[in-house]
Amino acid sequence: MALLTNVNWQSKLNKAAHHTSDYSSTEAILRRGQAFTITVNLQTMVCHSELLSLFPLAGPAPAESQQTKAIFNLSEEGASGWSATQEPSEPGCMNFTIFSPADAVIGRYKLKLQTVSGNKVSSTLLGQFVLLFNPWCPNDDVYMANEKERWEYVLNDSGIIFQGLEKHIQPEAWNYGQFEEDILDISLAILDRSLNHRQDPAVDTSNRNNPTYVSRVISATVNSNDEKGVVEGKWNGKYCSGTNPLQWSGSVTILRKWYRGRYKPVRYGQCWVFAGVTCTVLRSLGIPTRVITNFNSAHDTNINLSIDKYVDISGKTLHLTEDSVWNFHVWNESWFIRRDLGSFYDGWQVLDATPQERSKGIYQCGPASTRAIKEGDVNLDYDSSFVFAAVNADYVTWIHYSKKRKERIYSDTRKIGKFISTKAVGTNARVDVTANYKYPEGSLKERQVYKKALKLLGVRSTGKRTKITRRRRRSSVAWRQNMTQPAQKPNISGKLILDASPVIGQDILLTLALRNLISDFKTIKVKLSASAILYTRKPKTEILQLSRSIKLGSEEVKEISFKISYSQYKNSLMDDRKILVTALCETKQGASLLVEKDIVLQDPLLTIKVLGPTVVHMAVNVQVTFTNPLSEVVTDCVLRAEGSGLLKEQLRINVARMAPMESSTVQFEIIPYKSGTRQLQVDLVCIHFSDIKGFVMLDVAPAP
Repeated sequence: MALLTNVNWQSKLNKAAHHTSDYSSTEAILRRGQAFTITVNLQTMVCHSELLSLFPLAGPAPAESQQTKAIFNLSEEGASGWSATQEPSEPGCMNFTIFSPADAVIGRYKLKLQTVSGNKVSSTLLGQFVLLFNPWCPNDDVYMANEKERWEYVLNDSGIIFQGLEKHIQPEAWNYGQFEEDILDISLAILDRSLNHRQDPAVDTSNRNNPTYVSRVISATVNSNDEKGVVEGKWNGKYCSGTNPLQWSGSVTILRKWYRGRYKPVRYGQCWVFAGVTCTVLRSLGIPTRVITNFNSAHDTNINLSIDKYVDISGKTLHLTEDSVWNFHVWNESWFIRRDLGSFYDGWQVLDATPQERSKGIYQCGPASTRAIKEGDVNLDYDSSFVFAAVNADYVTWIHYSKKRKERIYSDTRKIGKFISTKAVGTNARVDVTANYKYPEGSLKERQVYKKALKLLGVRSTGKRTKITRRRRRSSVAWRQNMTQPAQKPNISGKLILDASPVIGQDILLTLALRNLISDFKTIKVKLSASAILYTRKPKTEILQLSRSIKLGSEEVKEISFKISYSQYKNSLMDDRKILVTALCETKQGASLLVEKDIVLQDPLLTIKVLGPTVVHMAVNVQVTFTNPLSEVVTDCVLRAEGSGLLKEQLRINVARMAPMESSTVQFEIIPYKSGTRQLQVDLVCIHFSDIKGFVMLDVAPAP
């Protein structure tokens, strides 16, 4: 019998061929459906009469019936699709080329060599390797034909997540860091912590050949609601017992904190955090994935494709329903074929790890085919009805006078699902992908799809619902346009105007312009209110409430100027900097008018300068300059910096004190350890105001 001395996993050769060179691991990391080479060094030679077989084993209970164990002889393809050939080699060693099938289970494998000589059977463990999905392999379900897209959606370890408002879209940098040390191990651990794995580890492992299954498990396990997964969500109150979601800049710190903390959920996350972490995990496993932002995103709890908003007689938002419209919502898309649905539904699949509603008993969402959403096929797996509502629901506004009396003032069919955005391939530009989710608003096809979705959901066209749905709409575009008008058209119009771009620390100056649309003299009661809001549009704190009476002559225009002083909002905007201003305008005759404006206070300026060339393994200084935006002293600020390939751990620098309106400069050193385009992120965290963030892209040259 041959005696083994060591195994050479040909790491450099295999990693280059399998596009896994970026992983910070000495372990063999390979992609399925592609050959890899190993060299076995022997103390004694193998006799020609000896039969050699290889055993790749995955999971806690490997079995051929579960596709987690394969047995195959050299030069023979096993029933599982695995095979191996022996290549020419030097004396005392054997070269094997091993082929895995394109539908192999992904995860960590043990590889054993079995030798049979006569009646003697011996088995030797050759070592371990990790097998991933393979977007480069045409037979893999995640195959992506375009090389630039593969680089962006699998290999790019940084990106942009769009946030803000539909009229004020802001790019925020995010460090995915899927190749950083431990991240692949953590991603595999997330699969092992799932409810499915705990209930039946063998069946769960055998299902890991299917990206539909794996991505759905990840959408459930990134949030902590059921499995004590990675991130705990929080959308109100204080964040004293954790980290404010706005302060995260990437996934690496979060994933390591969860892993090193023995799987205790990391506090706290909101939608972009869940999406950023999900993107990291899925890219690390080899599934092409991107982050999507939907502006004016509906959260339709009862899936009737209608979002009802109630305001009181002062214009203040009332919470009489669980439905809501978020300024933006962030989810993921992953690229793979849908064997369960048919080839028409192949391509981008929506996944949402933010815990909003239960799906089949647990907080998970997707994968939902974007083709299914666009075509109104809301009956298809998984959760396509929820995503359809997020981009397509009607938005109905009511004034709530009492339990017995309410007035419907608007029914808007165009508000929901605007500027659906993702980062462009190869640049940080924004790409609008709304057309992937729905046909053009106002088109005949869009109306047909909406009608189809209502029918599939069983939403009846009788009763109260018929007033606000599209089911009874006539075919003309004019009818659709009328749907955006109140039930009774007001005879005044109004607009809220910002007098200047609002900056944190300064007063906010606004003007309400009102126009009388008819010849009759009018007296208008105006109730102005302003609230600090979350990005979910849920009010946190009331900041301002004013009442005015204004007289308008025939077709006259008048303006009401008012301000929200810094002292009024300073204690309400320390976590976020969003304000909702409303003006409810009422006349004795005619419909009421509700005017709304979302305000996002601008970030103070933060500049990043790299003081020299960036080269692998060569130190270079970075200079960050920022300004205290307030007219008061601020203390206890912290400057954070991170970036994959630039800093192995997040850097923190204390900024002890800044005088009013004072500019400060902080300098620190980075030593890049990976070449190529890299993203350096900087975040100034202070208890006196919300984070000030910035980023810069660096081209790092290889070591000389």
